[in-house]
Amino acid sequence: MPAQPASQITILGGQKIAYTLTRSRRRSIGLQINQQGLRISAPLHTPLSYIDTVLQQKAGWITKKLTQWQEKKSLAPVWTPDAAYPLLSEPWRITIKPTGEIIMTRSFDHELPQPLAIELTPRQIETFVMSWYQQQAITCFQQRIDIYVHKMAVPTPPFRLSQAKTRWGSCNSRGIISLNWRLIQLPLHLIDYVVAHELAHLIEMNHSAAFWRLVGSVYPNYRVARMELKAYG
Repeated sequence: MPAQPASQITILGGQKIAYTLTRSRRRSIGLQINQQGLRISAPLHTPLSYIDTVLQQKAGWITKKLTQWQEKKSLAPVWTPDAAYPLLSEPWRITIKPTGEIIMTRSFDHELPQPLAIELTPRQIETFVMSWYQQQAITCFQQRIDIYVHKMAVPTPPFRLSQAKTRWGSCNSRGIISLNWRLIQLPLHLIDYVVAHELAHLIEMNHSAAFWRLVGSVYPNYRVARMELKAYG
């Protein structure tokens, strides 16, 4: 059985790096970096000095990957009255009109949120904001699909909102496009890239050179957009 994970610290590139070390009957040292940080798996009797030597050899890769994870932009909403909710990368906040009607209003980063006239529970906020997001997403995504089917000369496909954890979009064998509702939080040009990408699968159901040429014919900066999307966790 593997031993219980232990917390360790090393110095890489002048930075103090914490990591979790797990020992087991494996034969080699394994490194993994994710949102939890650096995790090391090592054989049972490997000296810490040798593990540190391996970490020093991989220092550039480790610090780069840790930085990338730290810089990922979280899209997970926080259901509080003063939270800002991004729509097409612009912040919006909940507002209650004098009539008691709950609405979303465009906010600005330098503005302080105003206290709500009526106290809302996190569940009420979640229900309202998610309904708002879905309405905005359906309208926006349909508009962008209409634009790109014209550019690509393909029939308008049915589409649905997705709540996938790891995909921005997909296209199945029946030609149904799924677009992640979280896309509505991102800048419009990234929505356009995902739409163009999935519509291209109506013609090329793969990621071949022909597929990327097709995407590039309607969205020339697709390589830049792919890199930008990776910044969002």
